[in-house]
Order: sequence, then C-alpha cells, then structure tokens
Amino acid sequence: MIVTFLGTGTSQGVPVIGCQCAVCTSADPKDNRLRSSVMVEINGKNIVVDTGPDFRYQMLRAQVKRLDAILFTHEHKDHIAGLDDVRAFNHMQHQAMDIYAHPRVQESIKRDFHYVFTEKKYPGIPLLILHDISKDQPFIAAGETIIPIEAMHYMLPVLGFRFEGFTYITDAKTISETEKEKIRGSKVLVLNALQKGSHISHLTLSEAIALAQEIKAERTYFTHLSHTMGKHADVSKDLPEGIFIAYDGLRIKI
Repeated sequence: MIVTFLGTGTSQGVPVIGCQCAVCTSADPKDNRLRSSVMVEINGKNIVVDTGPDFRYQMLRAQVKRLDAILFTHEHKDHIAGLDDVRAFNHMQHQAMDIYAHPRVQESIKRDFHYVFTEKKYPGIPLLILHDISKDQPFIAAGETIIPIEAMHYMLPVLGFRFEGFTYITDAKTISETEKEKIRGSKVLVLNALQKGSHISHLTLSEAIALAQEIKAERTYFTHLSHTMGKHADVSKDLPEGIFIAYDGLRIKI
C-alpha cells in the first residue's frame, strides 16, 4: 500500500490569501499546503479521500491517471468542493465514479452539485454512483474492505477510514472509546492537528500527540495544519519519536 498526501492544509490552505506571516511567506515548499486529502494505492487500485477545492491540481501534481473510488469524511466545502473535476476520470475510464459517503453528506453533494442529479442532464457533467456508508459497518470500495471510524468535529459526526494497517482521520476533536478500538493496531495513523492553541472543533498539536501516544501506531503523521502551527521544520524537531508532520507530496509505503 502506498499513501500519497495530496494536501495537508486546513480549510484556507497555506499560504493564506493576503497573509504575510513567517509560514505563509516561507521559502520551504513543505510550508505550502493544499486542502487536506490523501490517495491510497492498494492492489492496483487508487482510492481518494475527499475532493476539496484543490482536487484538480492535486490530481495533476500527483500525475494520477486512474481513480477507482472516492470516500468522503464529511460535507464541509474544503472536503467536497472539487468533486466536479471527477468528470475527467469519467471520460478517460468510460464509467461513472463510485462515491462512498454518509447519507447526510450525500444530501450536501446533491445540493451543491444539483445539476448532476437533474432528470435532464447537461452533456459532460460528472457521472456518479452514490453508496451509503456509516460508522456501523465496514464497506467494500474498489475491491477493498474499509472500516469507517466516527469522530466528532465539534458537534458534527465525521468519518475516518481504516485500510488494513493504515488509518486516516481528519477534522476530529474527540473520538469515543468504542471508535478508538477500530484504530488500535494500525501501523500508520494520520490525524489532524490544526494548531498549538485551543480550538473548538479540531485537535490541537498537544491533543493530537496525546492521542497518537495512546493509540501507539508505529508511525503517526499530522495533517490539516493551519499557518498558525508554525514552520514545518520548527514543529518537526520538537515531536516525539515516531510522530511526524506530513507535507504535500509525501508518499509513504505500508
């Protein structure tokens, strides 16, 4: 299994429009972060988690030639806004794209991309096949069994996903003990870590470190970082052993 971090930034991305802080003006490419997304390459299939506003560029940058399924964590714009660009894969692969999302998330997709679901369809629109998922049972996407994991994004339930020994969770603030059991035993864990200061709906750096140390994966990577977190190099040097800051374009083998 190969995991590619397509984007590791928060909802505004990094640099933030108009910001002149040390992170947003950094010359280190690891401080440039598109909206959060990963691609999992497993058994010859490509599965993407979330299609934010940067989805088109992420596909071009990673030179993705085929996409077999898309999973959605939740319905916020920084996670679904780029879905229209899936039509390039529809055209190349001559088939509709399988979309896996909670029914609540599907309602947002149907509202935001209403033209995809009208009775009289305009030529060239995305072709989507929607599949219901929930925290209650594993599902199969692109031939792979995936375990959904519920976390709370303040008061909004969001889903993370476990692919064999790899678990991806973003936009979490709290995770119940029952759902943590689904994560234990992961070789690689990805968690959101927004910033050092307190936040109502995201894990902070210290909270993410504490959760990583509780789960005890062999390696943990932090994603969904804000520019207020600090520079990649500065934050990385102070992390405990086995915990890393992810960056756009990072590829890890599991």
